[in-house]
Amino acid sequence: MLLLAIVAFGVPLAINLRARVNAEVRTQARAQADLVAATAADLLGARNRAALATLARSGAPSTRGRIVITDARGRILADSNGPRELGTSYASRPEVQAALHGRQVQVQRYSRTLEAQLLATAAPIIHDGRPVGAVRVTQGVASVQAAVRRAELGLVLIAAIVLALGLAAGVVIARQIAGPVQRLQRVARRVSGGDLAARAQLEGSREQRSLAGSFNEMTERISRLLDAQRQFVADASHQLRTPLTALRLRLEEAQAELGTPAAADELEAGIAEVDRLATTVDELLVLSRAGERRLEGARVDLEELASASVDRWRRPARQRQIAVVHVTAGAAGATWAARSDLDRILDVLLENAINYSPGHTTVQVVSAPGWIEVRDRGAGIDADERDLVFARFSRGRAGREGPPGSGLGLSMAQELARAWGAALTIRPHDDDDDGGTIVRLFLPAAQDPAVGDESGALPAVNPPLPSLPRR
Repeated sequence: MLLLAIVAFGVPLAINLRARVNAEVRTQARAQADLVAATAADLLGARNRAALATLARSGAPSTRGRIVITDARGRILADSNGPRELGTSYASRPEVQAALHGRQVQVQRYSRTLEAQLLATAAPIIHDGRPVGAVRVTQGVASVQAAVRRAELGLVLIAAIVLALGLAAGVVIARQIAGPVQRLQRVARRVSGGDLAARAQLEGSREQRSLAGSFNEMTERISRLLDAQRQFVADASHQLRTPLTALRLRLEEAQAELGTPAAADELEAGIAEVDRLATTVDELLVLSRAGERRLEGARVDLEELASASVDRWRRPARQRQIAVVHVTAGAAGATWAARSDLDRILDVLLENAINYSPGHTTVQVVSAPGWIEVRDRGAGIDADERDLVFARFSRGRAGREGPPGSGLGLSMAQELARAWGAALTIRPHDDDDDGGTIVRLFLPAAQDPAVGDESGALPAVNPPLPSLPRR
């Protein structure tokens, strides 16, 4: 905007300045010619030639040109360039001819002698009412243009100084305005990253201070609400654990005392429901503390992690006539996280895969560089529900028609994964004819956060591996 303003004012000013300087040079030449002519009227005698030469030399510097004084026949009597051409006739010069006839003239013409464009100004020397000589002032057009360029250069220099000062002032003002906004933005990023203790400084303009104050009030309120929610869930979970444990013990005692198969079955079902409720309470407790857990990270080998999870779930899967196998797809490498969190994530994925897989099928745990997959041959998850199943208490159509569950497992797994820069994705098998779901856990390469890159960038999605034969 400042540059446009300088151009808008500077261009017309430069054009006007060029015209004024050009006119000033011409006016000054005419005035100097008239002055020299008026003074020389009494110095044309032979005894005054030295004074006449001094007059010519003294007037030349102000016009930056040449001054020639001639007699009535056009012969040079004085020359500001020196005596070399004294006596030479200039009567053939058109401007001198005009002056000898009593007219003042100013013309721009080409000089064959100098091979250059000249601005020639001539004035008659009048004595007793008649012309007795002439004064000619010649200036090179190049020198006139140089004077114009000097004026334009000065104008450009002034414009550059104004622009530099304007830009410097603009930078200072912009920093004063943008600084509080940038600092508020950094605080907002910290809050979005989970640091609810971050507060913005009350600085800047009145509007900026008001915005920072409102932001701090909002953050404080969110912090209080989240603390209250976590405290409520934690308290409720702790309060529910004791009666659930007591209820399970009583059901086990009743099952031991009753002898009828029907009663034993009912008690067994009751114990299962108590276990399911206890699992839900545990998952709620984990989710309530997901934002404030401070577990120590460590280097975890992905292949060993996948193998251990298969070992944990091989026996429960065998009871449902399902095989759990570990498949490797190259050197899986390692990640940096809490081993307990990764174990819990894979436990959730394997439990879901086993619960939703039909008998006599295989659940594959595939480890590869940067990720681990759990593949099943269950009913699958519809495309419109692949994001919704990560919401709390959301199970999808297949989940509602399948075995009972809390709807918290995948949500808990996703929260734990995000804490370590990991991510979960769901997609169907490539061969949709047999159905099934593939859940992939992306894991960043192992790097100690204290010394490594904290960008949290996830590896690119690798092409799916070919499915193994089903059992």
